[in-house]
Amino acid sequence: MKRKIAAIFAADIAGYSRLVAEDEEETLRRLASYRSVVDDFIAKAGGRIFNTAGDAVLAEFPSAVDAVRCAIDIQESLRTRNMAYPPSRQMSFRIGITIGDVVERDGDLLGDGVNIAARLEGLAEVGGICVSRAVHEQVANKLSVQFADIGAQEVKNIPTPVHAYMVAMRREDGTYATPQVKKAGAKVAAAPVWMWPLVVAVVSLVGIGVTGFLYNKKLKQTETAVVTPSVSPNAVASATPTAAAVTPSPTPTQMAKAPMAPMTPPMANAAMAPTPMPSPSVSPMTGKLLADSVPFVSDRVRGYLSTEYARGADYKAFALNIAGITGSAFNQPDEDAARNAALEQCQKRAEAAQNQRRCEVYAVGNNLVYAHGKPPMPPQPFMRHDAMTERAFVSKDVPLIRDQGKQRLETMFVPAARSRALALGPGQYFMNSGSPSPEEAMRRALESCGAIAGGPCLIIAVDENFVVPIPSLFKVTGLFHAANNPTIVADARDDVVRRLGESLGWNAVAVGTAGRPGLGLKAADEQTAVNGALGECAKKDSDCHVIAIGPFTVGPNN
Repeated sequence: MKRKIAAIFAADIAGYSRLVAEDEEETLRRLASYRSVVDDFIAKAGGRIFNTAGDAVLAEFPSAVDAVRCAIDIQESLRTRNMAYPPSRQMSFRIGITIGDVVERDGDLLGDGVNIAARLEGLAEVGGICVSRAVHEQVANKLSVQFADIGAQEVKNIPTPVHAYMVAMRREDGTYATPQVKKAGAKVAAAPVWMWPLVVAVVSLVGIGVTGFLYNKKLKQTETAVVTPSVSPNAVASATPTAAAVTPSPTPTQMAKAPMAPMTPPMANAAMAPTPMPSPSVSPMTGKLLADSVPFVSDRVRGYLSTEYARGADYKAFALNIAGITGSAFNQPDEDAARNAALEQCQKRAEAAQNQRRCEVYAVGNNLVYAHGKPPMPPQPFMRHDAMTERAFVSKDVPLIRDQGKQRLETMFVPAARSRALALGPGQYFMNSGSPSPEEAMRRALESCGAIAGGPCLIIAVDENFVVPIPSLFKVTGLFHAANNPTIVADARDDVVRRLGESLGWNAVAVGTAGRPGLGLKAADEQTAVNGALGECAKKDSDCHVIAIGPFTVGPNN
């Protein structure tokens, strides 16, 4: 037997016995279909299924981040599939995740970690996720996940209470469902700290005692980067590199009332890093719909908005997601019907393209209602051609992404149709291909990447070439921003920004113990830039070391 620490994932179907009793054959058929989705997501996230029983799945992951991201992907994918069924026939999983010390025996895992994950799954809402405090601490600042702290829970066969958190899941309209604490077998030790009570109600006496309090709260939207691989009708997803672009046929009502927005060529927009939703922006978008300002979509869709949509009869609405999938509806009975019809069309297109990103209403009538504001963008020009630093694109040389992501780029970006661009941001990357021009490919890649990452991204490749210097002498550790870099003394930062902005070629920055910078500029190669930066730094500081090459922060190669 071997002991190890692992993130344990437990899932089963809510109301499975009832579903089987009502229609056994149909339930078993759908179980097989849904399990294939679950198994596929687990495998792609680096997990391993170590036990199954009927509708239950137990899996291990090397990290809590991978486990929670996978759980969110599963729940959002299955929720989309459930849209085709009435509520009474929907098949929804509950998922519990913890980190624990487990024993491995003949491929199976045993121990309290497995038992606690199963109990957390029992606490989760239908279609929801419940995690332990250890998982929450690992994930809270790494994924765009919002939690409700439900306190210490007494669960069966576990001697000490388990401090648990509910993950807030997104509804079809882009808002967040309020996690509800299950009463059976659970005792809430503390109210959620991230929401304020709207209602403390329903107090009834049954014999003696009080049955409990029901809290209904509103979740603040504080989103940061996280997502899943996605594909638009204009794209092929990283999860399914060989999938063809598909646009489902509209229903008769949609054909009469909601003409489809024009679609761009296949491979036009593919998200390449896991994040579920746009990041926070300063304020929601309001005012009039301006077609030229709509993010994520192609110029062709913008043209559709300025013509057909603008002339469409009320009530009407337009929906999109950050992968560029869209939906629209005209001549509906009221605003709510228009919202729902646009969302439904957008979501069906996303599902047909195996895109896991949620659609959201962008405009109702000619008024903006988008909750996230404009995606953060870098200043123009987005890219400058520089013969000294440009070289052929090689997937394995892309910095700041894991080997799995590099393999996706090799199978998706390299053979993709022109024009194509690759944007890199803090913890995220996004590819756009099949656009009519490099400028559109760069814009769309930067908009989607920025929305996911929560900050401006950088174009690192266009078509067949890297368009920024890619360091090889040092390990890339992040994106370099001289204006707020803490290792550079404050009174020198503006000068570093100015000098770098004026220089093409290879540039390097070094600092010493006092934070005094030295720059190597306009060099023909990386080593010359490094030597120049260290030499200039040594004239005004001591123990100088290189902190940046081109647009990247760097550290020693291990």
